[in-house]
Amino acid sequence: MIKKWISAYRMSFIRTIVYMLQASEYNLKDYFSWLIRVKSFKSVMYRKSLVLTTKTKLLLLILWLMIALGILAATVVGLSVQFPVIYKMFILAALFILMPVLISFGITIPLWLGNIFIQKPREKIIISKARSRLNDNKAIKIAIAGSFGKTTMREILLSVLGAGKSVVAPPGSYNTPMGVSKFINTLSGSEDIIIFELGEYYPGDVKFLAEIVKPDIGVITGVNEAHLSKFKNIENTQATIFELADYLNGSKLYVNGENELAKQKSKFYDSVLYSSKGCGQWIVNSSSTSLSGIDFVVSNKVKSLNLHSNLLGSHLLGSLLCAIEIAHQLGLKDDEIIKGVANTDSFEHRMQPKNIGGAIVIDDTYNGNFDGVIAGLNLLKSLKAKRKIYVTPGLVEQGSKSHEVHNKIGQKIGEVNPDIVVLMKNSVTGYIVEGLKKAQYEGSLRIEDDPKNFYENINMFVSKDDVVLMQNDWPDSYN
Repeated sequence: MIKKWISAYRMSFIRTIVYMLQASEYNLKDYFSWLIRVKSFKSVMYRKSLVLTTKTKLLLLILWLMIALGILAATVVGLSVQFPVIYKMFILAALFILMPVLISFGITIPLWLGNIFIQKPREKIIISKARSRLNDNKAIKIAIAGSFGKTTMREILLSVLGAGKSVVAPPGSYNTPMGVSKFINTLSGSEDIIIFELGEYYPGDVKFLAEIVKPDIGVITGVNEAHLSKFKNIENTQATIFELADYLNGSKLYVNGENELAKQKSKFYDSVLYSSKGCGQWIVNSSSTSLSGIDFVVSNKVKSLNLHSNLLGSHLLGSLLCAIEIAHQLGLKDDEIIKGVANTDSFEHRMQPKNIGGAIVIDDTYNGNFDGVIAGLNLLKSLKAKRKIYVTPGLVEQGSKSHEVHNKIGQKIGEVNPDIVVLMKNSVTGYIVEGLKKAQYEGSLRIEDDPKNFYENINMFVSKDDVVLMQNDWPDSYN
């Protein structure tokens, strides 16, 4: 603890505190958790740095004013003739020692006040405007909820439906009420279809977003331990995600039938299951996967379609089938569906293949869930390569299930048996190693103390004809 606060006596500490607030998305609960958890402030801005915005500039100014007031207070104490010298020295020493603590906790007071009197009223206006604007928009609204795979499903639907309709969706991870509302307020009103991701961090989140979006069609991609540290138990996660189904109340709902938790819950709703075997009236006749993508044939009672997607991994076949079924229901022609599926491609940091020195490096670092880990490892197992290399730091926000989840990951890695396993050293590394030992993994294990250096110099590690799968990321907030 003492060593931690000693690391705060640096000029960069002010920027570090503001960075921690920004990286926590100004959620004070998450910020305080990080503040208590962090072992050294030197390691906080390791992977990323502070993005200067109007808000961060204002917070920096407030912090420097706090320091100036502290210096002024020290000067007043020092010049006062009313206190004995020993008292002055004690007060000045206490002020100096406590300054980092006062700064890191004190900055939350103006932030909290600003949130109540400025941010919240402003958000209400923006959200209210978005509700009104979307009510006047005649486009079909599709909402996606789930512990994982939301962005992938969004991009697949954008590509497939976009081949025959005017389709839009928020960029990046605009899946919060403010992000969604800001996007809605940019719409022209001429769209045919609008696709939304509904983010879930706490119970009630999906319900609130659904009430803003008012979807006509819902897709639930699955339920797992992602964000379990916030939800506390998987039942809360499951109930929150299915708030979308509660809102739809009989409207078209598609659920990932290959995810057991989602499949179990779907029995209580009028829903259509999708999987790698089919969706709705479409069934898969044949399929094959490689580094060039997925080739598959689907058919219904009257016709069959020969399709190719540039996406990697058979685990995405179910999502493609769901998009095909929705496209068919919305009136897209066969040639448009074929073209739309052909337009699907790997997304940034999500099963994205890159050629580095003749090696194929699959960047799946934005994957942050157990199901995605298993899917990636199954893909790695199916591929041919001179050497197969698996790289991961593990998963964050697994709560009380962290040991169990990472033990299973280690066992799965051992089952796939890559030639080399590279683990980024952190609090869950031992759990993965434990799983590797259980699976009697006999390959080469390497534990990296400096992940940033490893990723930046990956070209020095790989060689021609290697296949490398890099999964998951470890944000600065968990260092």
